[in-house]
Amino acid sequence: MGVSANTKFDIAAPPSVVMEVLHDIESLPEWSGPHKTAEVLEEYDDGLPKVVKVKVSMGPITDEQTLNYQWTDNSCTWDLIEGTQLAEQHGVYTITATDKGSRVDFSLDIELKVKLPGLIVRQGQKTAVDTAKKGLTKEVLKRAKG
Repeated sequence: MGVSANTKFDIAAPPSVVMEVLHDIESLPEWSGPHKTAEVLEEYDDGLPKVVKVKVSMGPITDEQTLNYQWTDNSCTWDLIEGTQLAEQHGVYTITATDKGSRVDFSLDIELKVKLPGLIVRQGQKTAVDTAKKGLTKEVLKRAKG
């Protein structure tokens, strides 16, 4: 069963600060509640994270995932290499400059290995969107203030 979560929101900080937070994969547990650990296993030549191992917990589900990241100047994309609970995962943050800061477009598509009750799936979707919006915004604003 495929599950998708999408949201768009504005942050009163420049895109460079949003991308700085996204680049800092190992800080994920500080601003993303579901992320319990995050470790960069491999980097690109420019030092950006390429292969990352995370432990994610949402409700009764805990998943250890290995993810492949790809970067542009204004986007962060990740895909599941291996997971204990997920069969597939594709996520994207796209950042666009606005006159007041940044517009963030977030999307996450996952395919579970096992069927879960609808209520748990909906809670997971809500958590993903809330984390993308509230957690990222709070961390970006904290860093923007220095």
